[in-house]
Amino acid sequence: MESSEKKPSEKKKITSKQVVALAGVALLLLLYLAALIAALADRTASGKWFQLCIYATVAVPILIWVYTWIYGKLTGRHTIADGKPPEEKP
Repeated sequence: MESSEKKPSEKKKITSKQVVALAGVALLLLLYLAALIAALADRTASGKWFQLCIYATVAVPILIWVYTWIYGKLTGRHTIADGKPPEEKP
């Protein structure tokens, strides 16, 4: 048996990055759902909701990246938002 194979009973650990990413996806999906409902129910508000969706599509991932970067700076850890991985010491 190879060491790379996982046992069926082992569960994969959910990381904080995955939780934040899923929260961002859920936020965007809820916003799009609200925009769809507003477009179907009240045609006057649908334009504002659409503009909000377009703005959030750009803003939410940027905010998640900024929060990840700040978290890394405050804890002293390397995060995906830092860009290049730290150089290894010999």
